[in-house]
Amino acid sequence: MSGIGLKVRAEFQKGDDIRDAGLTTPDFVERTDDILYGEDPKWQVLDLYRPKNRTGEKLPVIVSIHGGGWVYGDKERYQYYCMSLVEHGFAVVNFTYRLAPEFQFPAALEDTNLVAAWIMEHAEQYQLDTEHIFGVGDSAGAHMLGLYASICTNAEYAAQYEFRVPDGFAWKAVALNCGAYQIMVSGEEQDLTGMLMSELLPEKGSAEELEKINVIAHVTESFPTAFVMTSNGDFLKNDAPLLIQRLMECQVPHVFHFYGDKDTTLYHVFHLNMKTKIAAECNKEECDFFGKFL
Repeated sequence: MSGIGLKVRAEFQKGDDIRDAGLTTPDFVERTDDILYGEDPKWQVLDLYRPKNRTGEKLPVIVSIHGGGWVYGDKERYQYYCMSLVEHGFAVVNFTYRLAPEFQFPAALEDTNLVAAWIMEHAEQYQLDTEHIFGVGDSAGAHMLGLYASICTNAEYAAQYEFRVPDGFAWKAVALNCGAYQIMVSGEEQDLTGMLMSELLPEKGSAEELEKINVIAHVTESFPTAFVMTSNGDFLKNDAPLLIQRLMECQVPHVFHFYGDKDTTLYHVFHLNMKTKIAAECNKEECDFFGKFL
């Protein structure tokens, strides 16, 4: 792995360790860990969280796609965030996927598709309501959720991939948090995005590749209803209005939430910090939004 991938992993892990220190599994959560959804026991595993008081009851599903700059993260880093969503009456799927540079694009999307297939195949076993599947993703995870939602709703775009969306799988609505929706590479030597693209993309970020991973370019009128969120201290906050504009052009129903004010700065993916009140408020608002479709 190159220096940038190692640096990102080290810095992100340090921050996440501090954020999650002392957290434990909530009493209301029933968890089933390390379920194999593919063939690779290191990369293709998921956890399923359900409310303990809803045993045997079919529940709507939230699928979480974690962030991490396409080079970092796993389900362990997102377990406390994902388990917090269970309190609102959802079963939550939290999965690890293959990362760059060990695995390049579209490996993570292929894994997301495998998770979709797993849900459809195991819905009866785990009492999952496949008529009500919702998605959450943040940062690079929001980028991937945006791309996969486009694959699910844009046949022309889906034809660019070798895999096919499982029969019957569809997003009821999605929540896109602090996401990257239009990847721009400056060409400057110290451009972090450019360095990450060189690890993620086989051609290191050719014009064709950047167009293929541009979420905004592939949104159509069939894109899922969306909750789009950013904050005043989010370094990706300028991407959200671009996505909103495209959703408006395509007449896709959506809501836009901007968090923070002149007295409070909220940084990138603030909603993952389970020790803060504002994270709980934001995540409840997203779950309440999903609840409108039940």
